Amino acid sequence: MMVKNYKEVLYDNESLETNRLLLRKAIKSDAAGVFECGGDAETVEHLDWEGVQSEEEALNAIIEYNWSRPGIWVIEHKEDKKYIGAIDIRIEPENESSSFGYMLNRNYWGKGYMTEALSEILRLCFEELDLNRVWSCHYTGNEASGKVMQKCGMKYEGVSEQERKIKGVFRDVVRYGITKKQWLVNHSGSHRKERHNDQ
Repeated sequence: MMVKNYKEVLYDNESLETNRLLLRKAIKSDAAGVFECGGDAETVEHLDWEGVQSEEEALNAIIEYNWSRPGIWVIEHKEDKKYIGAIDIRIEPENESSSFGYMLNRNYWGKGYMTEALSEILRLCFEELDLNRVWSCHYTGNEASGKVMQKCGMKYEGVSEQERKIKGVFRDVVRYGITKKQWLVNHSGSHRKERHNDQ
């Protein structure tokens, strides 16, 4: 059963670590990294977010969004000590479930970083928050995002044609999900650090 004090659990887990990444609360100096991501048309192409046009806008995004609630993490590349993206969860207490979203700097695509980050977030959702289900979606044309979810054990659940109008274009929405039962089967007998070794 989902923990009742889920906001407290999120505050207690504002910093999470994997082999190569630090997931943490945003700080003002992340504005340069947010601008590098949010100012790149290809990075934000498949996001609802319009992006930012300056570091000033990026700082405002940190203040207005990243600091707005618990459950939003910056993704820092530990070796580079650099902001390379963000990941967040949106909990639905009444359903004991959560959705999530993420963004990654285009220069870090294809290297397993988002799979590594999402794996840790799913661990938090099922081990610490004791949620029953986690789900997300991507728009057609962004199949790489679906591959990340598949690598984390999530199952394809279908597509809704032209469900959302994003940036003036009707987009098909592709859904993935995973239950706690499925996650436990996938991770029985495994160790957290071992799961990141092949990322």
